[in-house]
Amino acid sequence: MTSRHLLILGGTAEAAALARALAGRLQVTTALAGRTEHPAPLPGAVRIGGFGGADGLADWLEKNEVDLVIDATHPFAAVISANAASACTRLGLPRLRLQRPAWRRDPRDRWAELETAEAAARALERLGGRAFVTIGVQELAAFQRLHGVWLLIRLIARPPAGLDLGPHQVILSRGPFNLAEERLLLQRHRITILVTKASGGAATEAKLIAAREADLPVIMIRRPPPPPGPITDSVEAAQAWVESTAQGLSTAMRGRSTW
Repeated sequence: MTSRHLLILGGTAEAAALARALAGRLQVTTALAGRTEHPAPLPGAVRIGGFGGADGLADWLEKNEVDLVIDATHPFAAVISANAASACTRLGLPRLRLQRPAWRRDPRDRWAELETAEAAARALERLGGRAFVTIGVQELAAFQRLHGVWLLIRLIARPPAGLDLGPHQVILSRGPFNLAEERLLLQRHRITILVTKASGGAATEAKLIAAREADLPVIMIRRPPPPPGPITDSVEAAQAWVESTAQGLSTAMRGRSTW
């Protein structure tokens, strides 16, 4: 199976786990967007940077003789997911979406689920208070020039200069975060509301439990829908799909060689 070439569109813990599971079993390349300055080491080849849209990705897949693709990007990486679906359809390549399970809402949760960061910012301004914002850097522009709100913004890397975020504090940290840490953070900063994305996964779920315990409202930005095609929320299922699909490709190639 080592002759098959797998591209993992990564940047998530699930993508890294899959790369480790398949190391040595076939040729693996993990593609990272390049937003993290010092990504953790990964087995196999690593490509950093964008592809130039669906056309650029299709060209790269052809030139590098990729046989199958796992889209294991963040649940909110809608553009690259759409590009992957388009490129793979065009080339006839097998593609699987590996997307971490969504968080389950507890009956005690006080979630207001909204479609966009802009809608979340408008809702936050109406409510006011001291907000703990964990939405990543790309959507922060929607939270500029809010009135009556103080923001505690948690990021992996510093936001770009020039954002007019009003009264705020940035803390730089990378998960996973435990429940004791999240409880203390809410208490220390006198947080009255949480703003987050429906990213799912265990690494950052503790903030939701802490907010639930403190009876705090949560503004939750919904996930964008994934593109059509096969999808799983399990690394083990994705590994089985890769192994089965790669084996099927090898069998088909052997069959053609006897014609």
